[in-house]
Amino acid sequence: MIILIDNYDSFTWNLWHFLSDLGADVKTIRNDTFSVSEILEMRPSGIVISPGPGRPAQAGICEDLIIKAAPTIPILGVCLGHQAIATAFGGSLRLLSPPVHGKLSYIKHQNIGMFEGLEQSFPVTRYHSLIVNREDLPDELEIIAQTSAGQSAQTSAGQFEGVIMGLQHKSYPCMGVQFHPESIASVGGYRILAHFLRKTGKNNITDSLIHNLEQQTLRLDIRFPEQIHV
Repeated sequence: MIILIDNYDSFTWNLWHFLSDLGADVKTIRNDTFSVSEILEMRPSGIVISPGPGRPAQAGICEDLIIKAAPTIPILGVCLGHQAIATAFGGSLRLLSPPVHGKLSYIKHQNIGMFEGLEQSFPVTRYHSLIVNREDLPDELEIIAQTSAGQSAQTSAGQFEGVIMGLQHKSYPCMGVQFHPESIASVGGYRILAHFLRKTGKNNITDSLIHNLEQQTLRLDIRFPEQIHV
């Protein structure tokens, strides 16, 4: 069973649908309805931490759950969840100026972890005004994806560098993405989520299934764009 922590965000249900489409058994729990120990007693095979408003410190149990579960349970953080992984291990956030809401950006990646086998550069959907600060990124975390050239942010030293779009822990099965793989405008969303689910022991996700889901999503995007939350 996958525990999906809902940070009171509508994108949570997009995540639920994408994970369920891939065959996962997903139980959704809001961030303030169960304690960390109660969630761990459920013995989930994986934990997904959803997007949401505000900062990780305002997201209920999320940071504490990451610290307690990360050594043994695969964790995926999306948007706010990604930021929570960074802050849980001692990192910080800073404001992105200007903020990016409902915009597409191209990212580049290291072809490892969640991004293994994906195109070297592809567009993803972003909704955020905070970013993980690379200047004090914890040693335990490594950057595995960032925005491509032309989509940079200024550091305190006045340099422009890519915005962190993907992180993973160097020792634990804990990873995060700043963008929204569950948006139909993001390329590779099903493949990224499938990589995560395989880490939880779900090894029966075929390339054929992923391809069919991608094609269905593409047709839905064309026929009913006004009904899709991107």
